Amino acid sequence: MRVSRLYTPLPLNQGQTIELDDDSGHYLRSVLRLKAGDAITLFNGDGNEFQCQVDEVTRKSVRVALGQRQARSVESPLHITLGLGISRGDRMDLSVQKAVELGVNQITPLLAERCVVQFKGETKPQRWLHWQKIIQHATEQSGRAVLPGLSAIEQLPNWVGHQQGLKVFLDPYAQTSLAELQPDGMKVTLLTGPEGGFAGQERELAQAAGFIPVRLGRRILRTETASLTALAAVQMLWGDFK
Repeated sequence: MRVSRLYTPLPLNQGQTIELDDDSGHYLRSVLRLKAGDAITLFNGDGNEFQCQVDEVTRKSVRVALGQRQARSVESPLHITLGLGISRGDRMDLSVQKAVELGVNQITPLLAERCVVQFKGETKPQRWLHWQKIIQHATEQSGRAVLPGLSAIEQLPNWVGHQQGLKVFLDPYAQTSLAELQPDGMKVTLLTGPEGGFAGQERELAQAAGFIPVRLGRRILRTETASLTALAAVQMLWGDFK
């Protein structure tokens, strides 16, 4: 029987019995529908996981007994940062979710000139929290024990000048392919545009900051396809898809 995995931000120590926070407790009670005595795996993103048993489930609280701690190493040797041009609704959600499954380490949602998404009032922090939940659930599902980071929403021109490693941005009209490059210190930063692509000034800013324009074949890919294709490609070339 498959044992569910659940992320919690709480400190975890072998032998403790802890009360889950409200979000984690609700998920265990109402979504997973676990009962006292059921097994569950807990992790808090530090690279370890705990084989646990549900101790008590009530309407007000959920308590879990922490068993053996196990180090879980499924991370790629390639450290990948993704600057992700913000796209609409399900496209952005899909990009974030699958990026976690493909081993990304850090995601920054980027506002670009041709973004069709406009944030008003409280929508920006709400969307950030929504993407954070997607990251948590994708980490649970994919068996990772290290939670990928989600940076604050940032303007693309402010972001490009602070990145490290091999820096590439996806451009269907570029002449260079990923196979012609090599990562710098096993670090890669990928920059993908929004649905409308990059504006000319943004291309110039990225190249001035050391980003190399790279093509992914001869076809023009949708934004959500491009980011996931690039992640799979760098993992195949230099990461753990070999």
